[in-house]
Amino acid sequence: MRAWLLVLASCNPAFRDCPAIPAPRLAELPTQLSATGLYTDVATETLAPGVHPFTPRFTSWTDGATKRRWIYLPPETRIDTANPDAWNFPVGTKLWKELTRDGVRIETRMLFKHGAAPADWTPMAYIWSDAGDAVATPEGLADARGTPHDVPSAATCVGCHGGTPSGVLGFSEIQLPQHGAPGELDLDSLAPLVTVPTPPNDLPGNATTQAALGYLHANCSHCHNPIRPPRSGERCFDPERGFSFLLRAGELDRVAATATYRTAIGAVIEAGDPGSSEILDRMQSRDRWSGMPALGSEQVDDRGVELIRTWIEQLPN
Repeated sequence: MRAWLLVLASCNPAFRDCPAIPAPRLAELPTQLSATGLYTDVATETLAPGVHPFTPRFTSWTDGATKRRWIYLPPETRIDTANPDAWNFPVGTKLWKELTRDGVRIETRMLFKHGAAPADWTPMAYIWSDAGDAVATPEGLADARGTPHDVPSAATCVGCHGGTPSGVLGFSEIQLPQHGAPGELDLDSLAPLVTVPTPPNDLPGNATTQAALGYLHANCSHCHNPIRPPRSGERCFDPERGFSFLLRAGELDRVAATATYRTAIGAVIEAGDPGSSEILDRMQSRDRWSGMPALGSEQVDDRGVELIRTWIEQLPN
């Protein structure tokens, strides 16, 4: 993590050092990615039995990195989907996310569900080497593999994942497509693996509105939401403003019902006036105090900025 984050931690009361993951818990994870259960043969990328690829409908911006994702559920287990906005995954669940940048495969992050509580996840980043395997690096690494990409520490992962009740980003009733790509897990094929069937999850509005709501949900709602889990200590990033970008299953019948329309328009979004909308100023900045997202990015997402600008221009004022 770069030095400016340390400066930010000392100057912004909402941005603090992320709590350390207990060393014994980290030590329970394999030291090499090839031993985590993702592949039966890492050289040929042959997936292990029970490992399913998936692609979220809306992806987060990580400075242009491309990503691949997989999930493993232990045999004879199901995801508790009784709360459509806060799934609870069975003990032993694993999720992986591989990041490639500038043609270089840099890291594969893993989440391991070590306990029954929704927040019982152990995160770990595995950095790839020329030897053809990836090595656990709990402390993270700046400018990994000769690229500008910073691999997060295990503790820093909590900055985003700790803001959701499930502890998981990108795999939910909102994020999974109804019909995914061939061979990928989607809401249809997920049916045998959940406790409560997942209904269609179409977003309201036209194509631009749906894309904007999805973008804000994927990139902002894990911090800006009203259902952040309670913690006994400090969070490493805890926004104190009241607007929300969270898409919730029971609020998709019309655009006015979504949290973005109810709480952010008039606060950080000025309908019909992108130039006066604070959200665009923050999206276009990587200032140490005000740039957003606050974690995981050092470059502005120009396409994302243009999407949100176009959407704001269409909003009736």
